[in-house]
Amino acid sequence: MTILDEIQAGIRQHAGGAGSSVVGIGQRWGLGSGVVLAEGRVLTNAHNVRGDQVTVTFADGRTAEGSVAGQDIDGDLAVIEVDTGGAPALAWADGSSAAIGTPVFALSNPGGRGLRVTFGFVSGVDRAFRGPRGHRITGSLEHTAALLPGSSGGPVLDAEGRLLGINTNRLGEGFYLAIPADEALRGQADALARGESAAPPQLGIAIAPRPVARRLRRAVGLPDAEGLLIQQVAEDGPAARAGLSSGDLIVAAAGQPVGGVDELFDALRGAQQGGTLELRVVRGADERTVQVVFTPEIEGK
Repeated sequence: MTILDEIQAGIRQHAGGAGSSVVGIGQRWGLGSGVVLAEGRVLTNAHNVRGDQVTVTFADGRTAEGSVAGQDIDGDLAVIEVDTGGAPALAWADGSSAAIGTPVFALSNPGGRGLRVTFGFVSGVDRAFRGPRGHRITGSLEHTAALLPGSSGGPVLDAEGRLLGINTNRLGEGFYLAIPADEALRGQADALARGESAAPPQLGIAIAPRPVARRLRRAVGLPDAEGLLIQQVAEDGPAARAGLSSGDLIVAAAGQPVGGVDELFDALRGAQQGGTLELRVVRGADERTVQVVFTPEIEGK
């Protein structure tokens, strides 16, 4: 058997096996794919979901209306509760074990328009990309298995048909990124299935773009400094209650330097509702430390 024969056999094997676990998400717009994780549970990308209800199309052509059990918009993941009708759940591999050169198969069912199966290789590991709201998602797998629009949320499989990752982002030029199917993803999926939608605390501030921040500080005779310049503060938000104001420069969060929004997002993800976050800020030429308190009542603001 030649290499091409082996690839052909693998594609056919996964189409007839794992293909029954791949679903279409949406119909007219917001098309995507998903994967059956367990009875009554489908995992997809959050950007495939519009509202609380979603149409799910199974491999046999059956459609069912599902409801969003939980979603993590910043992590671009959502779990849908739906009658899976006996569709099998995929077995998991350890997505963190994939290395450059690992052969992979990508499956999708874009909006329920039919199963697609392609072949490629892992071309990079520990890659990063931006989620729907611009937050950085790290640790992803880069691969070369070609994907049609509407394939996000579908699985990347190893040669044995086990789940290696969830296709999420198209890089262009034939490269794609997938969230690895590791213990972290399994834990996220379980939490979302319980309705524990991930929503990190919000400070209630608007950040000035870096060129604007630099120009504003120079205009009042202040030296350039690394950090995030607060442009607006929401009334009665956590930042306002902590005494932060427009013109303050955030230079550290949770004891770590802040050179950009990614570092601040990371610190916020580590904070909890009802907890606190230590910020070091520069006001004028003076540096001070403030404790921002997050309360459940302001969640999502």
